[in-house]
Amino acid sequence: MASKSKISRTRNIGIVAHIDAGKTTVTERILYYTGKSYKLGEVHDGEAVMDWMPQEQERGITITSAVTTCAWRNHDIHIIDTPGHVDFTIEVERSLRVLDGAVVVFCAVGGVEPQSETVWHQADKYGVPKIAFINKMDRVGADYFNTIAMMRTRFTSIPVPIQIPAGSEDNFHGVIDLINEKMIVWNDSTSGMEISRQDIPDEFAEQVKSNREKMVEALAEVDDDLADKYLSGEDISAAEIDQALRKATISLKIVPVLCGAALRNKGIQPILDAVINYLPSPEDIPPVKGMNPVTKKEEIRNSSDKEPLAALAFKIMLDEGRKLTYLRIYSGKIQVNDEIYNSIKKKREKIARLLRMHANKRERIDAASAGDIVAVLGLKATTTGDTLCKEENPILLELIEFYEPVISQAIEAKTPADQEKLTLALEKLIEEDPTLRVKYEEETAQTIISGMGELHLEIIVDRLLREFNCHVNVGKPRVVYRETIQKKAETEGIFEKILGDKKHFGHVCLSLMPRKRGSGNEIINKLDESILPAEYYEVIEQGIREATMNGVLNGYPVMDVEVTITGGSYREGESSAQGYKIAASTAFREGCSQAEPLMLEPIMMVDIITPSEFMGEVIGDINARKGEIQSVNPKGTVSEIKAKVPLKALFGYSTDLRSSTQGRAIFTMIFSEYNKV
Repeated sequence: MASKSKISRTRNIGIVAHIDAGKTTVTERILYYTGKSYKLGEVHDGEAVMDWMPQEQERGITITSAVTTCAWRNHDIHIIDTPGHVDFTIEVERSLRVLDGAVVVFCAVGGVEPQSETVWHQADKYGVPKIAFINKMDRVGADYFNTIAMMRTRFTSIPVPIQIPAGSEDNFHGVIDLINEKMIVWNDSTSGMEISRQDIPDEFAEQVKSNREKMVEALAEVDDDLADKYLSGEDISAAEIDQALRKATISLKIVPVLCGAALRNKGIQPILDAVINYLPSPEDIPPVKGMNPVTKKEEIRNSSDKEPLAALAFKIMLDEGRKLTYLRIYSGKIQVNDEIYNSIKKKREKIARLLRMHANKRERIDAASAGDIVAVLGLKATTTGDTLCKEENPILLELIEFYEPVISQAIEAKTPADQEKLTLALEKLIEEDPTLRVKYEEETAQTIISGMGELHLEIIVDRLLREFNCHVNVGKPRVVYRETIQKKAETEGIFEKILGDKKHFGHVCLSLMPRKRGSGNEIINKLDESILPAEYYEVIEQGIREATMNGVLNGYPVMDVEVTITGGSYREGESSAQGYKIAASTAFREGCSQAEPLMLEPIMMVDIITPSEFMGEVIGDINARKGEIQSVNPKGTVSEIKAKVPLKALFGYSTDLRSSTQGRAIFTMIFSEYNKV
């Protein structure tokens, strides 16, 4: 019998998908059937509860991840609804970092689309168990088994259908539960609130028998207990299948697959049952690991109220001018007015208010504990990715990885009053959005904002006007390039200068080597205290890191360089931290100049779905943009074209594609790599 503890009755899940797969519609239906909402919010009407930003309602897309809590079968389900558009993939990344399970929504027509593939791999990176829901079974061209076949070829986890559709397209009228061998039908007159479980019609009997056999066989391959019963020909009960499914899902071996049509209110309640039955509680996942910042030893915290506090700040949001910090509590508990410790900033913080969020609405609570996802008011120094703990039991959790921007845009305040607002507004937006970068160019007196795509920057400019009443002139989008080196270089930097009354000295020797494309920068310190005192090591590394932000060709960030600190010299009474920092920076820049610096440009993977009659025009256009066709896959009356194209050639592509295909083709693009200009 299952434990009745609060934490065992908690599920922290995300709803993730490619854009237009119906993810937010699924979330809205979940809120309705769990009693959290009293009407069905529709994305196309701009009434979705979870898409509360004006920009989301106008465009019918999710831009920011929204958190809510609902109840099902005496369990608390904390849900994060995430964006499907690639420009906002950081919202998915940081959500998956703190979640215990995910519902991945696929379109039965489009199958495994680029962004659904991306989020699946993001979930794999963080070891997040998944269930899959194949949506839009009522659409023309819906193909349940083709989508599952695509999942098998593209993912390592084995998709195991636990349902099959009863009919498809216009004839879709319910689903068949393979575990309990019942057909589930939803009552249209009650908006799907009433469900009936019926005997399976004869026309589906053979199909059910075959697919149930395949389901049990797949489970037997990953579960020894079930395998013994299966091989001996014994009957296997629904409870045994459920148990095996739960174990195999949590261990990331399989992914249960369900189906339905969310817009027609079919298929949602079984998703909720699957979340409870197969996805883990915080107790079921491995203990969170971190490092003690004092002793530098590994720390392990079990998911329990009795353990010392360990919480991760995964999102900052401004609400009516006040800073809300979203926390995932891994262990311990917190209360209003508690003093907690930020182990990255090394600062004490005080919890003014604790809130349970429902999209942009809030409910005050007095305390929160292990397994909870809450929002906090009062944390002034904390930013995304910071660890919060008790000062006497410090821990540093793994940081959240942020993506580097690929596109930039110049903006100018229209009036001096707007300039003041602009500076303040951008500071606040940067705090919210770790993928937004801001730089002021002295020569042109322009502010340069950089982000993940054209839509991302468009939303930022829109928010400046709506939320901060800041009017700006906007320049054309520009590509964010990178710089690297092509050969080895040995170099040194010497700084010797009197500043104030004190002489500052620093001398650093470096060796620079190119690294494999996309591997990032690495700093290797080969100094010992016979060469330089250890107190200067950190500032030398800091000087190198700062120097990588501005390359020697055109001032773009430098990537894929191995920097080895090989030597230096020390002068008693003259050596200073500032001296070594400047010397390191100078040495790095000099080394880059000697090592054949090279400009790199962002290359995008473009995925185009076009009616087959326009395929020639689309491919011709990609070639004209200096793109490389990767694959062409016919899918009935349409074709899928994958190509790698330089980002600079894709500005305005959506308009050109619509024009050349009579508005019938669609495309998505995600960052692929940096390559030589």
